[in-house]
Amino acid sequence: MNEAASPGWVAVRRAVKTFLEERIYPVEHVLHGENRTEANLTIARLMQEAKEAGLWALGHPVEIGGQGMPFMDYVYINEVIGRSEHAQLVFGTLTLQDSIMLHQHASPKWREAFLQPMVEGKLFPSFAMTEPAIASSDPTQLETRAELVDGHWVINGRKWFTTGADNAAYTTVMCLTEPDAPRHHAYSMIIVPTNVQGYNIVRDTPVLGMSGSHFEVQYDNVRVSAENLLGGRGQGFVIAQKRLGPGRIFHCMRWLGQAQRAFDLMCYRLHNRAAFGSSLADKQLLQKHVFDSAAEIRACRLLTLDAARRIDGGDDARMEIGQLKVVGAHMLHNVIDRAIQVYGAAGLSDDTPLSRMYRHAREARIYDGPDEVHIQATARRILNRYRDGGAGIDFGEEDAGVGA
Repeated sequence: MNEAASPGWVAVRRAVKTFLEERIYPVEHVLHGENRTEANLTIARLMQEAKEAGLWALGHPVEIGGQGMPFMDYVYINEVIGRSEHAQLVFGTLTLQDSIMLHQHASPKWREAFLQPMVEGKLFPSFAMTEPAIASSDPTQLETRAELVDGHWVINGRKWFTTGADNAAYTTVMCLTEPDAPRHHAYSMIIVPTNVQGYNIVRDTPVLGMSGSHFEVQYDNVRVSAENLLGGRGQGFVIAQKRLGPGRIFHCMRWLGQAQRAFDLMCYRLHNRAAFGSSLADKQLLQKHVFDSAAEIRACRLLTLDAARRIDGGDDARMEIGQLKVVGAHMLHNVIDRAIQVYGAAGLSDDTPLSRMYRHAREARIYDGPDEVHIQATARRILNRYRDGGAGIDFGEEDAGVGA
């Protein structure tokens, strides 16, 4: 694959990586700490430094105040951003999907109120789909409802894993609005400002022992104007698919960044630690950790870039995304797990980033659809090509349609 086809991203990627290593890594302990005032001040300082360095909102379209980096270029930037869980916030990329969704589908009122300050990092959105009472891997079961009464949507239900709800200006809520329509046309997205009456935060849901700002929210007769609808009635799934496809590519590239950071830590540890009279780097079983990790990272990277190029070319790449979502999550877990094994007891502590990285890696097999759903859906798509003597899949011919 010719990564030099658009050389502009190379220098930006290098600058982002340098910023991460020199400015974010040294203060991660502060950002993870219990002193939230100190953490928030540190984040604000880093955000301003990223703006001054010309590294802010790289992927946001120019017309909404971003730098307009092309999709494929921005894919490569995400690989570096993934090295730190705080980098999306620092570089202003956390709001990309919500900014585009708001720009394309919101009423003029809400675009004017939220879009510019969101791109500037002055306010933040949140997104609510998952519900605690149902298997949210099948979103057609969602129970949160909205009824249009006297020009207002009245919303009732409970959502959880609404990331950053405590600090968000609004939440985009997926809810049932057309109960008599076919199930994929029954749901809509509605903008709910977080300061309205009836928007009640229940708790910050702990995730594997970490407070991750994944909030459970009760919607108790929340009333918002009819113009808070995002897009048209019943278009919730259409908008969600436009959001999720590129979003999963960015997720997987960030996983590659996390895996590469763990790989770097593992390899340095192997050289800097000795046991039984020689360097750990000389131990054959530990050399296999290096080989397996390097091979998995490289294979997953090629799979992800292939899917990204298909999306960039107008394909929805649903089969490829399903594959890389599963393969990428397992790759991430495996690489971090091997790095922890090399570090031994230190890897289990919080003296290295690996402990937090390992717990976040386990989340990857669940969010944006659990492995089992992606495996089943992808296998069905593949098998359908062979049904009734169909042509099936020629992996060589598939490559012909992917640009370098």
